[in-house]
Amino acid sequence: MELSKNVVRVETTAHLILRAFRHRNYRLYFAGQSLSLTGSSMQQMAMSWLVYRLTGSVLLLGIVGFAGQIPSFLLTPVAGVLADRWNRRKLMISAQIVAMLQAVVLAVLTLTGAIEIWHIVALSSFLGIVNAFDIPVRHSLVVDMVDDREDLGNAIALNSSMFHGARLVGPAVAGFLISAFGEGVCFLLNGVSFLAVIVALAAMRIKQRQLMSAGSPILRDLSEGVNYAFSYPAMRSVLFLIGLISLVGMPYLVLMPAFAKDILHGGPQTLGLLLTASGVGAFAGTVFLASRRNANGLGRVIYLSAFLFAASMAAFALSRTLWMSLPSLFFAGFSIVTQVASGNTIIQTIVEEDKRGRLMSLFNMSFMGMAPFGSLLAGAMAREIGVPYTLILCALFCLAGSLVFAGKLRRQKEYAFPPER
Repeated sequence: MELSKNVVRVETTAHLILRAFRHRNYRLYFAGQSLSLTGSSMQQMAMSWLVYRLTGSVLLLGIVGFAGQIPSFLLTPVAGVLADRWNRRKLMISAQIVAMLQAVVLAVLTLTGAIEIWHIVALSSFLGIVNAFDIPVRHSLVVDMVDDREDLGNAIALNSSMFHGARLVGPAVAGFLISAFGEGVCFLLNGVSFLAVIVALAAMRIKQRQLMSAGSPILRDLSEGVNYAFSYPAMRSVLFLIGLISLVGMPYLVLMPAFAKDILHGGPQTLGLLLTASGVGAFAGTVFLASRRNANGLGRVIYLSAFLFAASMAAFALSRTLWMSLPSLFFAGFSIVTQVASGNTIIQTIVEEDKRGRLMSLFNMSFMGMAPFGSLLAGAMAREIGVPYTLILCALFCLAGSLVFAGKLRRQKEYAFPPER
């Protein structure tokens, strides 16, 4: 009898975690995007290693990261308006095709030995422009894939599991491929992987939603979205905290090649292990969020995760051995995904449908748009004071931000967060 109860409990938990798979469109999207994101994760790791192998410069690591991420800060707001005005699926298919071409060009230059650092900066910037349009559209499209709004939070959590599952597999595969064949093969495989998500998007059957009128000026629509977001204390606070964490927290990924090579005295396989540890933690975080029944109490989850992220990054900065670095990165990955996905769920839960694209663009601007400034700042700081001290300072700023957020959450009862149960 006890065994039977345990089996039922496991089946119920699995059904709770995977309930978004009831929807055909989401199943197609998840399968195709999983393959595509794995390829993108391989390319990201290979590009970082290629830059550091060619130059040995932490500053150039920061510059390449800045070049790839600054378009999200500049162009994402416009992309959010277009996501509300145009067909989101067609926009995303177009973005995937262009990103595939970028990967093929990068592969050809690398495999022929013609690659130079300016090629990497230019192609990274080009991909950043594509992602500036793709990411808010991708986030907004999720609501069109699930027929039951109760499953939206679960779909967002599973999206994060897909992204971070790719981060788990991609770097490990890339580390092996780089050691055996070089970086160019990773870029080529990434180009091929885009076919999976393009086919999946084309096969979906999505009901046409009512599109926002395209007659008004883009700047006016953008201003309307910003005013709407800042009129809600919940949205405003989430956007500010995610922006801070992105600015001073996410650069730990940009500096990872330098840490792997100079601090741990390893090679591409060591870098792959470090990124995989972060990916495993992130994947665990998405499973934790997917197992939640609703968005209740996510405000508290956000600031507790911010505390954990600051502590984990400080531990990683102080580490000088692989066995200490791996668990530190596991908890860093766990905490960063719980912050970001929880913030995404809160905003998607309370936003009005005709403003969803613009709010997702502001969310992406906070998360991805602040990262280039952090990458550039971290690269410059690491050159002057070293990678470990740079990461410790970043951890202190993350801790300060989470304390401010927690204090506001406790003091202001008018916050629109769903209540804790």
